Amino acid sequence: MSLHRSLKTKPSALDQHRNVLTRAERIARLSEDEKFDPESDSPFGLVKVANRQIVTKKKEKAAKTEEEGTGEEAKTEEEAKP
Repeated sequence: MSLHRSLKTKPSALDQHRNVLTRAERIARLSEDEKFDPESDSPFGLVKVANRQIVTKKKEKAAKTEEEGTGEEAKTEEEAKP
């Protein structure tokens, strides 16, 4: 019997963003925020930890204007030299 294509694991699947954290990952994140003390707090019944992925859009217009600005400056410097 063949395996459905959505169930196949891919090498890139390991690098994808996960919304669900393991208990160890939640404890590490809460310890960083000083909301969990491993010595006195119980690892059971932990609070939910948001694991949001921030997506930033590329600024194409700003990059183009910077490139054009440096190109114009170079042209004016070359014209001023002779």
